[in-house]
Amino acid sequence: MEDFGFAHFLAQSDLLGRFVLVVLVLMSMLSWTLILLKLVQLRMAAQGRADFIDYYRQQAGPSGLERGFQVLPPAEAGARIAAAGLEALGRWARRGERRLLELGDVGDFVAASLALAVARERERLEAGLAALAAIGSTAPFVGLLGTVWGIYHALVAIGVSGQGTLDKVAGPVGEALVMTAFGLAVAIPAVLAYNAFVRTTRRAAGELEGFAHEMLAFLATGVHAGGQGQTAASPAASTLAAAGSR
Repeated sequence: MEDFGFAHFLAQSDLLGRFVLVVLVLMSMLSWTLILLKLVQLRMAAQGRADFIDYYRQQAGPSGLERGFQVLPPAEAGARIAAAGLEALGRWARRGERRLLELGDVGDFVAASLALAVARERERLEAGLAALAAIGSTAPFVGLLGTVWGIYHALVAIGVSGQGTLDKVAGPVGEALVMTAFGLAVAIPAVLAYNAFVRTTRRAAGELEGFAHEMLAFLATGVHAGGQGQTAASPAASTLAAAGSR
């Protein structure tokens, strides 16, 4: 009785079959690397966003943010958006009479700068998601290619031997189907992770858009539009506040 199994399938496969297997292994490694990196990135981004919001709501006016950014450059999404708003406000104040057209007031200019900053942060949050989507959508077909190619070789070998009984056909065909299962095993985690990350990034992008609107009102009035008032400061927010007060 012939010993069938995955090792036997690899031994009988040709260059294309082994190439398909290598591609699936690389896709799996890339998928899990992206998943782990995105988990760390989104977790750190959420924590940093919460810390900065705590610090931001402790400020009585935009000058506190400016002093803080002079000591600690913005390294978090909310901080970068706030810095973009402050920079836009400063550029408008320094513009002099160099305008060729009167296209809007300072509010429009700062709002456009904040919207651009939010768009950049959305791109950062979505980095790597396209690769996960590509892996999730193509891995099953790559595995199917390996299965079809393996079945083809198995049937050719059976035809050459002249032994077309069920026991001679079922073994090689069953071995080839492992490639389809491997492709699905690569695709399923990628698809699930992609869907989860899309929901998380959309929620984070919505929070950043809301903060951009709040920041615009803060720059215009010096009052926190969110209305939450003073909050208990986290350790990171306290560090930022201490830096801004120097």
